[in-house]
Amino acid sequence: MRKVFGFGALALAAIILSSPGPASATPVGGDPTPSPTATPPASVEDRATFSYGKHVRQRMDIWWRKDGVVRPAVFVIHGGWWSGGDKKYMTEVSRSYFQLGYVVVNINYRLAQDAAWPAQRTDALDSIATVRRHAAQFNMDPDRYALIGFSAGGHIGAAVGTYGDGVPGLRGVVGISPVVSPRTAFEDGDEGADHEQRKLRKATIALAGGCDPTECPRIWSSMEVPLHATPQDAPMLSVHSTDEFVPPYQSEMLKQALNEVGVAMNIRAVPGVQHSSPLYREPGVAESVQSWIIARLAR
Repeated sequence: MRKVFGFGALALAAIILSSPGPASATPVGGDPTPSPTATPPASVEDRATFSYGKHVRQRMDIWWRKDGVVRPAVFVIHGGWWSGGDKKYMTEVSRSYFQLGYVVVNINYRLAQDAAWPAQRTDALDSIATVRRHAAQFNMDPDRYALIGFSAGGHIGAAVGTYGDGVPGLRGVVGISPVVSPRTAFEDGDEGADHEQRKLRKATIALAGGCDPTECPRIWSSMEVPLHATPQDAPMLSVHSTDEFVPPYQSEMLKQALNEVGVAMNIRAVPGVQHSSPLYREPGVAESVQSWIIARLAR
């Protein structure tokens, strides 16, 4: 049975974070132990790394304040072709939402070489469930949170947004260059494709455990976000460059599916070829995403 941090581990986090100088702790059996950052930014009242599972990748950085004010949360999901990347590359994005007044949860998840799909979606769901169970420790409103995912992380976030009959408390999902249709990416990476499209095709096969759509159709159907739209899903926002290798028509497929069941989705297309984090840094993109999330998390 998977163990997650308990109240004892959370209390230990508070003790370590209040101590002078750098500190760290490594889980050795029992409840996973938080590992606070050695030099947290001065504006951060509390920031620590917690385990939500036994695998080394099942870790999340949580940013929160001890001011007694209950706040909504933003979960951040990094990209990296499902086979790379790390939450550390999302530090600036996480800081920006913390500075807007939110609790922020920046997650790692098992990569394709660690476990095939749906492990990545499962990890995102487990991290959410863990934080919601301990929401009081972080002054978090467990019924008001949003997700923002980049590229492969956008796929994971969208898959969470369309999971089952709706995920409790989820108010919105943002994808920056999200791969919402791995099957489309697989087909786009066939003959005549450019380097990134061919690489993405290989990445989708790896995510499926090494099989193509004809060999394991059930897994590929599970990976295909538009197939799972339901009326209880969270509203979504998707941002693409007009000419990037994960084109806007992937999100158009999801928009059609969500709209058919009465769920709103907005798509923004930005001129150019930038993908994922470079796209997010284009003028006005981060600000428009922040405005959308603020609106979704308002009471």
